[in-house]
Amino acid sequence: MQYLALLIGEERDLTPEERAPVMAAYESLHAKAGSAIRAGDALVPVATGVRITGGPDAPVITDGPFAEAAEVACGYYLLEAENLDEALALARDVPVAQYGAVEVWPVVHSFEPSRKLTGNDWLALLLEPPASAHTPGTPEWEAVAARHGDFMAAVGDHVIGGAALHDRSTTTTVRVRNGEVLVTDGPYIEGAEVASGFYLLGAADREEAVKVAAMIPASAVELRQLAGISGL
Repeated sequence: MQYLALLIGEERDLTPEERAPVMAAYESLHAKAGSAIRAGDALVPVATGVRITGGPDAPVITDGPFAEAAEVACGYYLLEAENLDEALALARDVPVAQYGAVEVWPVVHSFEPSRKLTGNDWLALLLEPPASAHTPGTPEWEAVAARHGDFMAAVGDHVIGGAALHDRSTTTTVRVRNGEVLVTDGPYIEGAEVASGFYLLGAADREEAVKVAAMIPASAVELRQLAGISGL
């Protein structure tokens, strides 16, 4: 089974002295986790991101930064694991868990990215109010899934991959503090938007990426460019 691991942390510029051990820690994770990491990358700072609301019929584009919280998404992994416990063990070893958090979401259908990802690619995180975040397999969810099929047919090779996420109650957040693993089960804040799926998108530039993401049938889309580096 696959899991989306969204890395959450405070954005700040690292000095070369600070950056070296961080990169080494991620390289160590990659060597240890091996084939369990199906995809992953750091995200370019949130100030360069885009938030799209209003749906495909009347999209409203808002440039970043758009997060009020001190901690924001700073990277992601797509993990392959036998079960949630195994996925959480992988998440525990992600360096950002030591000072931020890793949100783990089970993916409805496994997938493989259609090609190797680069710095010209984007992560589009789909967000919904709880009332419209339908449970996978229900008629309401199937109707939305059909719209996503139309979207993928319309944009073709711009979609490198993507998947729906299971209900917000299945989300688990992992933190490590002073060697102790802290696990928090979802759902979290009532009334807040919840992630319902994601796409990996390819585009020639930011303008094209926004145009493609604005066609996604979701209440809101947070669009972040991949850093295109080996090791987060």
